[in-house]
Amino acid sequence: MHPDEPHDVSVSGRLNWLRAGVLGANDGIVSTAGLVIGVAGATASAGPILTAGVAGLVAGAVSMALGEYVSVSSQRDTEQALLEKERGELAEFPEQEFEELVALYEAKGLSAATAWQVARELSDKDAFAAHAEVELHLDPNQLTSPWQAAGASAVAFTTGSLLPLAAILLPPPEIRVVIAFIVVVVALAVTGYVSARLGGARPGRAVLRLVVGGAAGMAITYGIGALAGTAFG
Repeated sequence: MHPDEPHDVSVSGRLNWLRAGVLGANDGIVSTAGLVIGVAGATASAGPILTAGVAGLVAGAVSMALGEYVSVSSQRDTEQALLEKERGELAEFPEQEFEELVALYEAKGLSAATAWQVARELSDKDAFAAHAEVELHLDPNQLTSPWQAAGASAVAFTTGSLLPLAAILLPPPEIRVVIAFIVVVVALAVTGYVSARLGGARPGRAVLRLVVGGAAGMAITYGIGALAGTAFG
């Protein structure tokens, strides 16, 4: 084992955060691209496109942050309740809880003697942490922060949204939709590949789903925008 190789259990947690960030950015790309391309189908003026894009970016980032905050808060409340229940059981029934810990290690494949020894040593060091890890699969010191999750979601969504917004506004009006379409398709392919690799899945299908879905979504919104521009222009 290389001494510099990370073996901390938080590595998987960091990968999950990274994957969530990539997916959040992907949401920003898809939703903002559909919005600004739809508006571009109705008008060539940069003002309405910018207004719609910024409004969509802000609304989406707030929605993502709020949803993540509520979700993680609910999860954290449940985890804290389970931890408090376990703490109370340890204080009230220490011997029974120790026997339960031994049985859990035996169920993992350890011999009775080894399971007893492992449970004894871990209980002497920190019985609560040992029970939380084996029974609840939780680390009391690494519960997810709702504020951190909300902030990360908002940042990821905003980062993804800026790409189609810039791609639709910076090119000349006559080619802005084409350029934005190409940039968004490439970005979706990249995020699909990265999210699949982080999740341990084959990237081909993930990339295809995102590219086809995103392209179809942009085509539909552009068509709706063009029809609305013709009808009400």
